[in-house]
Amino acid sequence: MVTIRLRRTGKTKKPSYRLVVADSRAPRDGRFIEIVGHYNPVRQPKELNVKADRVRYWLGVGAQPSETVVRLLKQVGVLDADGKPAPVTPIEG
Repeated sequence: MVTIRLRRTGKTKKPSYRLVVADSRAPRDGRFIEIVGHYNPVRQPKELNVKADRVRYWLGVGAQPSETVVRLLKQVGVLDADGKPAPVTPIEG
């Protein structure tokens, strides 16, 4: 099964994370398929960047986000309050 989860990077006591798409059998910091964002909880305000189109693609093909990733994606607006993909608003012009 494919999951969207956090991969820890950074120094000791100063973590930062990458949002990655990976096989659920792979180690936490091991092999992954694609990087879809990053999260830095140490910076103030906390930094969160997500490639929303790629996350929606992976959710569409059946990838399962971890609980923490669900919470982060709700903050960004990729998922709605129920944990389902939020509708995409078209850009005019």
